[in-house]
Order: sequence, then C-alpha cells, then structure tokens
Amino acid sequence: MFLHQLKPAKFRVIYFKGIRNIHSVKKKVMRDENYIAKHIYQKIKAKGPISVAEYMKQVLTNSVAGYYMRKDMFGESGDFITSPEITQMFGEMIAVWFLNEWQKMGSPKPFQIVELGPGRGTLSNDILKVFAHFKCLHKCSLQLIEISPILSDIQAKLLCQANFSDDNAVAYKRGITHDDVPVQWYRQLSDIPNQFTLFIAHEFFDALPIHKFHKKYNGYKEVLIDIDLSNPKSNEYKFKYVLARNHTPMSQLLVKANETREHIEISPDSILIYRQICERINLSGGIALVCDYGHDGTGTDTFRAFKDHKQVDPLERPGSADLTADVDFGQIKNVAKRGWRHHNNGSDHSKKLPAEDGPRVQVQESGGEHKKQETAGESDRVLQIPGGRGQDGREVQVLRPLPETVRKIFDRCPIIGFS
Repeated sequence: MFLHQLKPAKFRVIYFKGIRNIHSVKKKVMRDENYIAKHIYQKIKAKGPISVAEYMKQVLTNSVAGYYMRKDMFGESGDFITSPEITQMFGEMIAVWFLNEWQKMGSPKPFQIVELGPGRGTLSNDILKVFAHFKCLHKCSLQLIEISPILSDIQAKLLCQANFSDDNAVAYKRGITHDDVPVQWYRQLSDIPNQFTLFIAHEFFDALPIHKFHKKYNGYKEVLIDIDLSNPKSNEYKFKYVLARNHTPMSQLLVKANETREHIEISPDSILIYRQICERINLSGGIALVCDYGHDGTGTDTFRAFKDHKQVDPLERPGSADLTADVDFGQIKNVAKRGWRHHNNGSDHSKKLPAEDGPRVQVQESGGEHKKQETAGESDRVLQIPGGRGQDGREVQVLRPLPETVRKIFDRCPIIGFS
C-alpha cells in the first residue's frame, strides 16, 4: 500500500526535470583580452624571439582569440572599411569586368567564382547579383576561402537562404543562394574543385604573414620580436623588435643576392597562394583579379596595424588591431613569369605565364574623376576608389595573370582596363 502511493513514474519526471534545469543555467564567459599577449609572451620565453610572420599568425588567426576569429571588424563600428562596404558599384564593376572577359573566352561552363578572404560576403553578393541580372548563373557555383567562423556565419546569413555546417568536412559549410547557386566554404585554396574559375582576391594578400629583413654590413638580418623588459615592474605584456644575431633559414632562403633595399618584407604565403592560382588557371582555365595595397618591389617598412580606423603600434595589445603589410607585386609576379607546364593539343610545352600589373589606384577619402598619370612612358588608368585600411594614400594595384594558351584571344580583344 505504501509502495503504491509513491508513484515512481511521477518521481522520475520530477527528478529529470531538476537535472535539466541545473544544466540549462547559462554561465557568463569572460574573455581574456590579454590571451594573445600571454600566449606570445610564453612562446618567446620558452623558445626565444619569434619572426614577424609567426607573430602575425598568432595575432590574426589564433584559434582561441585571433583577431579574425572572434569578431566582425568591418564598417564604421569596426577597425576599417573596404570598398565593397561603401558602395555596391565597386562589386558591380568587378562583376561586369569578369563577365566581359569570361564571354571573350567562350563563356565556359560549368564554372565557379572563388573569393579569397570574402569579408562580410558583400563583394561576392554584388557579383552574383550582376551575373543573375544577365542570366549567367547557369552551372555556376561560389567557393569562399575563409578561416574565420564568425565571418563565415555573417557571409552565410547574407548570401544563403539555407546553410548547414560540418566542421569535420573539407567544405566545412554549405549553402544555397536565393538564386539557387550552391555555395561552399573552405579553409584553404588547395581544397576547392578543379574547374574553370573566376578568382577574386580583394584586400586579401596584405593580411598574409611577412618576414622582415634589415640590411647590415654583413648582409641581411631577420627582424624578430622579443619581450620588452625595459620596465620590469609593469604588469603589461610588452614586445619589441630585435635583429637576429645570425642568419636565419628564411634570410638565406628568401633574400635575393641582388637585393639593395635597406629594409625588405617577404611573404612566403603570398607566393605560395599566387602560385596555386596560376597553376589552377593553367590546369582548368580561368581568370584572376588581385586588388590590394602594394608596390613593385620598391617598398620597405610597411608593416602596420589599424584599430578604430587609426594606425596604431603593431606590438601594442596584440589581438586588438588588424595587422597588414603592403603586397610586393614584383615578388609574386616573378612566380608567374617562371616556366609553367601546359597541356596544349595533347602535348606538353614549357610556357611562360605572363602577369602584368594593372591600373594604379590612388586611395582617397572621396571619389573623383578619372585621371591619368605617366609611368615608365606608358599611360595608365588611375581610378579613385574610396575606402580601405587607413585612408593613408597608399597605392593600390590590380594584378591579373593570364595563361599563354589564351594570349591570342586577348591580343585580338585586349583586357578592359589594362591596355
């Protein structure tokens, strides 16, 4: 009689309800703003000074607290504004340019649009709208190279009507746009499918890690980052630049024998990624457009940081500001000018992949009329494009590599904006 009155079924319901309530309590997670600084401090303390490239990797892409991994840094409330965020006309012009060059090559299908470092997804969205307007999205797909989980979510929300994620898959996120274009996210360029590709990299290469070197009487020494102990009583994590005592493997591998600049910056990642783009164009066909702050091998010390739209010390509060360095277009063009293997008419021929620098763009705070400037005896088109990091007047260059196999097409119909 007593056992019957206990009603064990009801007892079990109350018990599990209590457990569910306990585990549903939300705990406030406190973010350690000094996590990156502590991590770099411990790394240097254990192994000695680190390269600027290693410093940039930790600051920008550390999986726990990297600058790109934990927030949306674009717009007025962020640290910088890029051209696609200011006006949709920028993306529309890029799209029309791609459409024009793609149609010259016979509008090959299937084809994919690949954007490296797509930010909020604004540029890709504007490009797709133009392609949709001209009814050119048949057998088209969009591939995005993005390592930031925060930014990939923002991109998916803008671009897709539906999406799902699988962190263990090569394409870790998939979706479909409102025009039924399949979209896939990858962490590295080498994972995307092999097919005819329209590559766009806008303000992507300037965020890739660099090695810095300074010229001394006995050759180039690599610039490293060490702990600053000038104020031992301070609780802050301070860092400083130092020169390597001896030649490092990177100084022996990357610095050319005929180099004369007092200070140079070289990005092995930029060289590798640009080579991959060129190889894919050779293999499967395509067009590439690289727009970035840069120079033709004349730049020196361009490593800087931006926070709240202002330039700040790159070594101060690592992880709180964007790090960037001007792209050495002269360096990456040398990669494309070396011999490449082409499969042409069933046989292998050693060809050169030409890559010429495009229109020079002077960054200004507000747009203006198109002007012209004389450079090395040639008249180049100068476009006034607002936006970008810093509004500091740095020069933007546009680079487009083309395989030798399509040279005849573009000899008859020159590339718009580059002739």
